[in-house]
Amino acid sequence: MMEKFVAKITVAASEGKKLGVEDPRRIIHSLKVGLAITLVSLFYYFDTLYQGFGVSAMWAVITVVVVFEFSVGATLGRGVNRAIATLLAGSLGVGAHRLANILGEKLEPVFLGFSVFLVVSSVTFIRFHPKLKARFDYGLLIFILTFCLISVSGYRDDEVLKMAHKRLSTILIGGSAAVVVCSFICPIWAGEDLHNLIAGNIENLGIFLEGFGHEYFQTSDGKLLDDKASVDEYKSVLNSKGTEEYLANFAKWEPRHGRFRYRHPWDQYLKIGVLVRECAYRIDALNGYLNSEMKTPAEVRDKIQESCTKMSSESSLALKELALSIKTMSSSSIADPHIVNAKTAAKKLKLLLKSDMREGTDFLEIIPAASVSSLLIEIVSSTVKIADSVHELASMAKFKNDVLKQKETEKGKVLRVPSIERSHNISIIAE
Repeated sequence: MMEKFVAKITVAASEGKKLGVEDPRRIIHSLKVGLAITLVSLFYYFDTLYQGFGVSAMWAVITVVVVFEFSVGATLGRGVNRAIATLLAGSLGVGAHRLANILGEKLEPVFLGFSVFLVVSSVTFIRFHPKLKARFDYGLLIFILTFCLISVSGYRDDEVLKMAHKRLSTILIGGSAAVVVCSFICPIWAGEDLHNLIAGNIENLGIFLEGFGHEYFQTSDGKLLDDKASVDEYKSVLNSKGTEEYLANFAKWEPRHGRFRYRHPWDQYLKIGVLVRECAYRIDALNGYLNSEMKTPAEVRDKIQESCTKMSSESSLALKELALSIKTMSSSSIADPHIVNAKTAAKKLKLLLKSDMREGTDFLEIIPAASVSSLLIEIVSSTVKIADSVHELASMAKFKNDVLKQKETEKGKVLRVPSIERSHNISIIAE
């Protein structure tokens, strides 16, 4: 039993270390939460503070626990929601209590019960509204809770106004402590995470396309087999919608910080994310043909090899440049020549597909090659849409113009730029 216990402790410690190594910000966040709760708990430790608030001081601790989130935007959003909801619901609850007193002792419980029913039913229905649910669902929930606590408990407690004042004060103190600690001590920004996520997703698509043509046509350059783990990273893009919407929602709460201006176009990131996922689904279908049992005749593969390889490589370069443009927040047209080359190869392939490729060949043997060609053409179309959206983001967010890089490319020089969060370089040659 002791050996099993030690083994479980060792496994738990190993998993904890892995969590910290994957994202050291988790450790910092944990320490920040502990600091914030320690600060507000001083209201219990010092008699002078405790006498002013009494047992209501516990609401400050509870507020920190429920408000303090991983990012500044999430914390600020929940804090503002809780403060406004508490203020409005507390005022409404006190008003309902005062009006019930005027009606008399017999009608008071009837009026309070009807008020609770009406307010709770109305606010619960409002929570179903998509836009309100996305940004204010927590606030609406706190509104219901606070109104019920004030109006119901006020029936047995004559000092309802004093109770509401203490509760609101301690909640504001707890929320302020959480926001200050989260914002000024190693802040974690949801907007920056969204920014990096979109850039990384675009680059993951480019990594897959970089070597697809060489592997599918089994040429000597087998880039896809060298790093299979990094190639399969495109699959993470398929399920990124929830994370993107979550980050965008909280990014809207964040003030201006770093390179991100006030009213930064966060919704544009969601539009880009939709286009990137569409491209990822096509790439996922394309990946299925790498190990397909149906083999296309060599003569058919030779006809489409040049165009397919060109579309794949040029789309890869364009996507990587677009990802780098987002990552560095620089407006650049370096991706445009690669897109033009990919579109030219796609037109050439379309003309080839319209010609008679079935001479002396079984129709079933042509299907895989035709499917791969069709998917690559659609991927080129998706790349064009992604590029347009990225350029629109650059205009809306006022990205800086990378004039030097564009001039070097126009002169036909070889330009080396660092890949996003990777040590290898991307060689770009202007044609």
